[in-house]
Amino acid sequence: MPKRIPILYLIFGVLILVSVGPLVWYGNTVVNDESDRLVTNEKLLQNTITRSVEEELAQRQSNLLTMMGNLASAITVASGSDLKGKHLDAPELRALLEKFVSSSENISYATLIGSESKGKGITAKRIEIDDFMLRELEHAFAAAREGRPYNGPAMQIGAGKLSKTVTLVSSPVMVENHFIGMIGVIVDQQPLLNRLREDSKGGLSIYVVDRQGRLVAGADSAYVTGEDMTNFDIVKDFVKQGSKANVTKTMEFSVTRNNTKIDMLGSYRPVPSLEWAVVAQKTQHDAYQGVSEMQSKNRWLALIVILVSILISIFAANQISQPVKTLTDSSRAIAKGDFSKRVRLKSRTEIGELATTFNTMSADLERLVFDLKSAAQENRSLFMSSIQMLAGAVDEKDPYTKGHSDRVTRYSVILATELGLSKEEIEKIRISAQLHDVGKIGIEDRILKKPGALTPDEFEIMKTHTSKGASILRPVEALREMIPGIELHHESLDGRGYPHGYKADQIGLMPRIIMVGDTFDAMTTNRPYQAAMDPEYVVRIINSLAAAKFDPRVVAALTAVFERGVLRLYRAGTVTGEQVAAAAAAEPAEAVADAPASPPVAGD
Repeated sequence: MPKRIPILYLIFGVLILVSVGPLVWYGNTVVNDESDRLVTNEKLLQNTITRSVEEELAQRQSNLLTMMGNLASAITVASGSDLKGKHLDAPELRALLEKFVSSSENISYATLIGSESKGKGITAKRIEIDDFMLRELEHAFAAAREGRPYNGPAMQIGAGKLSKTVTLVSSPVMVENHFIGMIGVIVDQQPLLNRLREDSKGGLSIYVVDRQGRLVAGADSAYVTGEDMTNFDIVKDFVKQGSKANVTKTMEFSVTRNNTKIDMLGSYRPVPSLEWAVVAQKTQHDAYQGVSEMQSKNRWLALIVILVSILISIFAANQISQPVKTLTDSSRAIAKGDFSKRVRLKSRTEIGELATTFNTMSADLERLVFDLKSAAQENRSLFMSSIQMLAGAVDEKDPYTKGHSDRVTRYSVILATELGLSKEEIEKIRISAQLHDVGKIGIEDRILKKPGALTPDEFEIMKTHTSKGASILRPVEALREMIPGIELHHESLDGRGYPHGYKADQIGLMPRIIMVGDTFDAMTTNRPYQAAMDPEYVVRIINSLAAAKFDPRVVAALTAVFERGVLRLYRAGTVTGEQVAAAAAAEPAEAVADAPASPPVAGD
């Protein structure tokens, strides 16, 4: 016996046993594919027709607006930009209007109304308009006075064979954004009706509705112009979508006629320029008739063959799927990070060989992941050591703030943790706080190490350490996100900080946290310009400046951790009453700003 049985032999044997099944399956697949193709073709037909009608309507509207724009330009020139009084009665204007109406069979009426004509103007017409249309003209004139075009609802004019479906379109005549009059045009929608009737065949019904779901034009004489069509879900969906409707949508829905529910298939295509929609719909019985016939012929044969195929396939599938399931479960465990997972599978097929290869791969992955984690930990340790070394170098350079960076880092991490920040954000704050004074490398020793008060000019130089620190670290891609804490930790919510004088939301959370930690350490350590203050007194001072200088949330976090003892300090010496009084008398915003009020001295 060979060590491995080729899986090809097993599959070949199964196919021999279930040869009838695959044939039936193939037949069903072909039928289903053809059914899907028929359904797709029906939907594509509806989409194509609605898109074609929409494009025709949009083009017709575009042409009309272009003609009206040209007419407005000609009227402006002919009237000398004045449509008031006798200027409106000029024969040149009437000639332009009559020529405009005669230029297209679709234009049944046109009127030119001046800005002060109060509904009176000159007209050129092929039809008589009724009171309803006169009211629409009033609406159009009101819109024109506001500088807006107007597309009115579809209306029926005339009666019997002389009735026409028309719409009113108007646009203002403007001169240098100043309204001087309105052009109103009544458009005959007979070409649209002819097109809809031409395309409505084979059970397909096509019609056009406006943005309220009222019928503009339709091939079915059972519905009249202006009728509410929202009883069709497809129309209701268009109305609901409103201005969001800008693509073709196909959907199945139902309607009730004579207490009978009828399933429908329909598509609509919005006409954005008119805020209309072209709708095509057909009963699902008509739409899917070919599908039903094809499926019925195949159903009985498929039923018998499938029963036989199922019995045979259960056995074959179990023999093949069980090993695959074992491999799948093991793969899923490895995907979740358990690289110790091994496949316990006895099989003489290629699947058994695959299991052996899988186990070898898992062992290799386990070793590789271990090596990667070790290397990542070493790189991180080296990275953090480099940062601590750089911060230590800064602290060593400044004799008055030795250990300051480490303490500020500790305080900032405690505050960030109290605020519930993520581990990633806390790590960024840790690095930023460690390097927050790195810019002092660029400050001259004569200023940085000066034991006494700084002159105003020297203090200005000292304040540049924030910008210098940001400039030093900006080229380092890995530290880009930490720069705000370095550059802005001396800003103030009231805008009195430096280097930029940012206010409130201009200052991110990272520098807000570091500025509190920095201030807390500055006031609780001995400096040339002050003795270390009692921590409880410092917390009260910082609380008094919440919202003015410091973020209230960060101050609340400081108070909470201090009261729990996390930040409680035990200094060798305590501040005297005279020192507390002197500190309290100083300008509060500067007394806690990690820089003296007056006179300025070297140090943080």
